Amino acid sequence: MVFLLRLSPLLLVSLVAASPLLPFVSPALHPRQSIYTKTITTPIGTAHGTLTLGGAASFAVKYANVTRWQESSVASTWQLPNGASDPAVLPLPCAQIGLDDDSEFSEDCLSMLLYVPLTINPVANMPTLLWIHGGSFVVGSATDAGLDGSALAKATNSIVAVIQYRLGSLGFNAPNGPTNLALKDIINGLKFLQLTVPSFGGSASKITVAGQSSGANMIRALLAVPSASSLFQSAILQSDPMDYGFLSTSVQGELQDYFNSQINCTVSDSACLRALPVDDILTASEALLSNGANIDAAATAAEPIRPVHDGILITSTLDSSTPFPHVSKPVLVTTVQNEAGPTIYSIFPDPITASYFDGFVSYSFDEPMASKLLASADYTVPVLADGESADARVQLEAMGTDQVWRCASWTFARSWASHGANAFVGLYTVGSTYPDNTAVPFCTQGDTVCHEDDIEIVFGTASNPTSAQTALIKEMQARYNAFLHTGNPNPAGSNYTVWNSATSSNANAIHLGSSGMAAVGACDPSFWGSSDVPFDYQLYDI
Repeated sequence: MVFLLRLSPLLLVSLVAASPLLPFVSPALHPRQSIYTKTITTPIGTAHGTLTLGGAASFAVKYANVTRWQESSVASTWQLPNGASDPAVLPLPCAQIGLDDDSEFSEDCLSMLLYVPLTINPVANMPTLLWIHGGSFVVGSATDAGLDGSALAKATNSIVAVIQYRLGSLGFNAPNGPTNLALKDIINGLKFLQLTVPSFGGSASKITVAGQSSGANMIRALLAVPSASSLFQSAILQSDPMDYGFLSTSVQGELQDYFNSQINCTVSDSACLRALPVDDILTASEALLSNGANIDAAATAAEPIRPVHDGILITSTLDSSTPFPHVSKPVLVTTVQNEAGPTIYSIFPDPITASYFDGFVSYSFDEPMASKLLASADYTVPVLADGESADARVQLEAMGTDQVWRCASWTFARSWASHGANAFVGLYTVGSTYPDNTAVPFCTQGDTVCHEDDIEIVFGTASNPTSAQTALIKEMQARYNAFLHTGNPNPAGSNYTVWNSATSSNANAIHLGSSGMAAVGACDPSFWGSSDVPFDYQLYDI
């Protein structure tokens, strides 16, 4: 089964080979004045911060030390990233495909940016939000567009930390076998924050992890790591492609064998592996990304490089394919209205007919799944007054959004709520067009909210926001403020819609940006997730 809706929002590498996937964002998008506004003494040394234009102090720091394809270790001294001496210098992204020059990235990249309200009070006991960027585990950085945490830190009276972790095969495909190295990087980042945030007025026991797309996938992996449970109190998952599930060890083994065949070193030759040019590793990583679904369909075309359910670090699949564990942390689970918009409208720039839609679905899915999908009223292509069918990309986009993101997320939330903790579900009906989406006309329409369009709403970094965007920015930052402090996204004394937790049978998803509740539609448990219309993690038994 090869269905294009299983592509990531970045599309397949082959579809975007002509341009970088997520080009390194220039420092202009993260304005910092070269004025040392704060000097903070931490247990591991002195931190120097610079004033941001958003009204916070920003501290760049190397949080962990790393050797290629080895587990990282928490930094024991406060160091600026990449050997810099100027605190205003931003960290280089981790090595990744899509960048033209090796000087644009570094393997020594385990850095984070801390955004701290200017009214730093050592006894303030502020919460911390650790943000994990997206990028399908192969691209992205802490300096991606829209990730300046100044406004969010100021609005929520919290420390906002934006973290980098090893990407691609450097983070997930060590030739000699270790898995989940990138996830262990994040765990070390949490340990670093517990050690250092008290010096900035933060509480070591009030850390919330948050992220979007593969960043949210990484958070779901953290939630399945018992040994990391004490490192954070709550979680926010935005647009997690939960349909894919974690990789199984058997599928990971197949992918690892393929990757190893692409490099000119034996797995036992440590000297060769250390000396291997990073460009060779990135080329092999790109080959794995392009061919993963051909090696094993369970890898998916979108994220063949992703966390592995190894039974040692990650001990649960956190999906409906295996027994769900007891849970205790509150979570926010959100998706956007048109998650699959960038994918579908890039692959199909022109309208498609109902007959093409029927044939495409029938070709893409096995029976009885294809017939069930085509018979669903949620995906019926309407007939226009002239007898012609409407543009069927609308239904194809809805199907992709439901399968990969919305319905799988709602299933997760219902399971979470029925096993011990609150899960608050939301659907963005207003967004801010993310730079990646500006080349997709569908995503620039006023009534669409495409994958990534929630980022600049949460961070408050939307450029020239409309009144609707301004209102939603204010609401979401107020809700995040409440959630970071109390585990509940309902601000005391506000007039916002009450956000109720999901139940075992009802996601109770509210609209974010408009009134009312999100329609269940095809996300009814009897449809997506059933034996006839399974998610990928069920279909491939991963």
